[in-house]
Amino acid sequence: MEMCPVYLSFIHYMQNKDGNFRNFLSFKRDYLDDQGSDDSFGRTIWALGYLLGNAPNDAYFHSARQIFFDALPNFEKITSIRGIAYSIIGICHYLYGTPGDEGMIRILIRMTDKLKEHYNANVTEEWKWFESLLAYDNAVLPLSLLHSYRVLKRKSVKTVAFESLDFLMDHTFKEGYLSVIGNEQWFKKDGVRSNFAQQPVDASAMVLMFHQAWILTKEKKYLDHLYTCFMWFLGENDMRMNLYDFETNGCCDGLESYGINRNQGAESTLAYLIAHLTVFEAYEDFINY
Repeated sequence: MEMCPVYLSFIHYMQNKDGNFRNFLSFKRDYLDDQGSDDSFGRTIWALGYLLGNAPNDAYFHSARQIFFDALPNFEKITSIRGIAYSIIGICHYLYGTPGDEGMIRILIRMTDKLKEHYNANVTEEWKWFESLLAYDNAVLPLSLLHSYRVLKRKSVKTVAFESLDFLMDHTFKEGYLSVIGNEQWFKKDGVRSNFAQQPVDASAMVLMFHQAWILTKEKKYLDHLYTCFMWFLGENDMRMNLYDFETNGCCDGLESYGINRNQGAESTLAYLIAHLTVFEAYEDFINY
């Protein structure tokens, strides 16, 4: 919590007058871009929405709310499906704390419909997915619809969420462990999946996805799957090697054909920490259920 004002101030500093956000800043605090990507925008909305739904005090809530609503005109300009998904998750976290905001609910409905349109345009009997390939951070797509269903209670949203969840699981679970889609060439429809350049952010998103499935269904199998995905960080993976470094408390950047990518980037370490905290939260959910 002590770092919260630092992170919130940074987000505010990176916000443009139109409400969008820049993404890159030099050590001298010079802007390195005019506008960030859809993905970086969506992740920022996710962070702000989570803070609004879980604000530790009134000051943080109102500061985050100002930034969140200044960004509002850009919500429906996003075209990237992952940017849409990240934003949906942020909107849902906001609505968990402010369920009576009808205007935000209407935005959520329209953005959810966009994801469903992508799904309907690509789905076949053998390919139940939102695009013609499995790429990066795949689990955030069904995850976002699980969140949306939790708010909207629409059966069609639930159907797409669980169909895509099952499809992703079918292509990433191997003999009791998680095998993330590699980022070398990803996995194109009717093609061959990449096994390497597996990244922590993908495993973390799988943990979050199964946690949300547990929240909605209370089926224990989703807790088992959540734990399987978390163990990817601790050696239950294709290389049988730990990615989390217990000496540095950092997380290595991924699984490569030659072994572990030993760089310990911020994204990778945050992915591990989010997954780890989610395991604790899921355990508390289970024992209190």
